[in-house]
Amino acid sequence: MFKGSFTALITPFKDGQFDEESFRSLIDFQISSGIHGLVPTGTTGESPTLSHEEHIKIVEVCIEQANKKVPIIAGTGSNSTDEALYLTKHAEKAGADAALVVTPYYNKPSQEGLLQHFTKIANSVNIPIIIYNIPSRSVVDMSNETMAKLFEIENIVGVKDATADVPRVYFTKTDIGENYNMLSGDDSTTLAFMLYGGHGSISVTSNIAPKLCSDFQNLCLEKRFDEATSINDLLMPLHRALFLESSPGPVKYAAKKLGLCSEEVRLPVTTITNTTKKIIDDALRHALLIN
Repeated sequence: MFKGSFTALITPFKDGQFDEESFRSLIDFQISSGIHGLVPTGTTGESPTLSHEEHIKIVEVCIEQANKKVPIIAGTGSNSTDEALYLTKHAEKAGADAALVVTPYYNKPSQEGLLQHFTKIANSVNIPIIIYNIPSRSVVDMSNETMAKLFEIENIVGVKDATADVPRVYFTKTDIGENYNMLSGDDSTTLAFMLYGGHGSISVTSNIAPKLCSDFQNLCLEKRFDEATSINDLLMPLHRALFLESSPGPVKYAAKKLGLCSEEVRLPVTTITNTTKKIIDDALRHALLIN
């Protein structure tokens, strides 16, 4: 079971190309800060605008640089089942510890379509599969009934729940069981998610605040929620600020502010406005990350 704070890694760019040097440095920063795991090539990593060659390269670099110090959950989802299968097979071959597979976007598959999509992928690999349920981006919402059916497949192990529907954590646990690995995909509601019985989070904020996020998760896992709340209070303005504009624009600006990489993004995502930059600066100060 995957527990704690996993960073949904940004993909640094320089002059339109993957910035491997900054990416490796970012991974070192994450690991030295106590992060529990890393998730390359997800939504925050701008996977929709990566070529297959870039996607494969980024996963391989992440696995190599982490060097088994923390688990790697590679983002391998697509709205094409064959493409998702191709990327998942590669992640397994490259040595990833698990694959994060998003519900197919744009196609709007039925629950039966979701069932068949994930079943085909899971039955074709041995690597653990985590379902990524994010209706705000993919339009479709996988039901607990469908997830329960998929959990019968040995290597489908859990869900990244980005619904921000906090009570659903309780119902997921009761409908499917406590062994179903539940990871929050929404930083702002992670404290409540953990109170309801979650096991961790796949976080955007931890790109720039990995120690705070990992410390927060350690406290939650120890059920020291009063202390966890104090860290959450430091982070809440930042959680909110990083989604004032299309992600990962805001978090890349914050990363630049901290000297981690450039704020360069790929269209159709754009760099953020000066108004949002000021709000992020204030949130970084509130979190004690800058003076």
